Amino acid sequence: MEKPKLQVARALQLHSTLIALLSLFLFRSASSEIFFEERFEDGWKDRWVLSDWKRSEGKAGTFKHTAGKWHGDPDDKGIQTYNDAKHYAISAKIPELSNKGRTLVVQYSIKFEQDIECGGGYIKLMSGYVNQKKFGGDTPYSLMFGPDLCGTQTKKLHVILSYQGQNYPIKKDLQCETDKLTHFYTFILRPDASYSVLVDNRERESGSMYTDWDILPPRKFKDTKAKKPADWDDREYIEDPNEVKPEGYDSIPAEIPDPKAKEPVDWDEEEDGIWKAPKIPNPAYKGPWKRKKIKNPNYKGKWRTPWIDNPEFEDDPDLYVLKPIKYVGIEVWQVKAGSVFDNILICDDPQYAREVVQDYFDRNRESEKEAFEEAEKVRKAREEEVTNYIFGCLNLEEQGRRVKGGGEKEAADMRDVAEGVIPVTTWMTMTMTSYKMSAAAAFPLQSNTIEKIRFSHLPYAANFFCEKYAPYLLFV
Repeated sequence: MEKPKLQVARALQLHSTLIALLSLFLFRSASSEIFFEERFEDGWKDRWVLSDWKRSEGKAGTFKHTAGKWHGDPDDKGIQTYNDAKHYAISAKIPELSNKGRTLVVQYSIKFEQDIECGGGYIKLMSGYVNQKKFGGDTPYSLMFGPDLCGTQTKKLHVILSYQGQNYPIKKDLQCETDKLTHFYTFILRPDASYSVLVDNRERESGSMYTDWDILPPRKFKDTKAKKPADWDDREYIEDPNEVKPEGYDSIPAEIPDPKAKEPVDWDEEEDGIWKAPKIPNPAYKGPWKRKKIKNPNYKGKWRTPWIDNPEFEDDPDLYVLKPIKYVGIEVWQVKAGSVFDNILICDDPQYAREVVQDYFDRNRESEKEAFEEAEKVRKAREEEVTNYIFGCLNLEEQGRRVKGGGEKEAADMRDVAEGVIPVTTWMTMTMTSYKMSAAAAFPLQSNTIEKIRFSHLPYAANFFCEKYAPYLLFV
């Protein structure tokens, strides 16, 4: 049992720890500010306005409120792009904020559940007045941040800043994530114009607006007129001028007779000539003589073109300041839909943003991975089922080449199809049943085609089926 003094000491230590944590919380709460935080919980539609941009042309997509196909928590929902080959535009108005004199943190999560093929997954911050029902691709923005994917080549992470009405993309080649799990993207912009880009709380890039965007002319540039001085010695090592070649060095042969060699017992000088010992490398031979290298006492280093002040550079101490932000929006185009946007955060506290990411991953990461792996198993099994059926289809074609008719049920079926007695859809559905295709896959064949098509023999029927229907089954 603990002594009373020890119990008191531990109680005081615990009390001090709690006071310290409370003080830290109060300090952060008083010194930091959350401008906007959206977890897409109940009531999110009251905060967000779906734009009508491209809707009259039939090119506008809609969003679905969902946690997605695989997730860590079914109640942790975001908004998911829902229609293929559509433009998406949705925005929320936020209390006006300025990042002058303070750090700006923009963060959100996105999960590309689909094989997107080509499309964006970024968000935008807008200033001034925005007609949210008309918000679209031509709406001016102050910041565009997030991934953009197209094929296997493009997996870009955009950071585009607006300055005096013109958009400037970051010059560095930033890469986004391409898997199908949730990832957090964070952009931090500080009052000294330095920035950081984080992916899942890991720094992907950092630098300065002065160097990584072509917004202002560079402070300095290389003096192209400068030339290396004639007396500039850039030899780090030189031959030792005091070293002298040893006397007789050049007379040392490269090879010498092998002193261990002996004349063979059966050597016949009359027939074989005078025996000579074979040559071996001379261990005393060191090659052509060269002076040893020593440090050059006059070495000045590698000469480099000097940098000089740029007379066209005019500093802007407010370079980092964006126009007052009033809206946050999603405006993307996607070939294949299925991206889940969530956890949008705009604040001035990088530590709070970091805690949001860590908390999400602590709660959801492993269970989301497990759900994804299970979904992949189902998908691969379905693909195998379809692949086996297509091979079965091709096998039927091969069988059709061999069957000449008469007696067999298969031959009778072929004749019925050829003569138009059996609709092609009925025959194909029977074929699907024999190959144990799922009802979901068979359904399109039962409902899409009802006309009778005449074929002279089975290969044409099989080709018709494989070419017209089998590719469709992959997307059922």
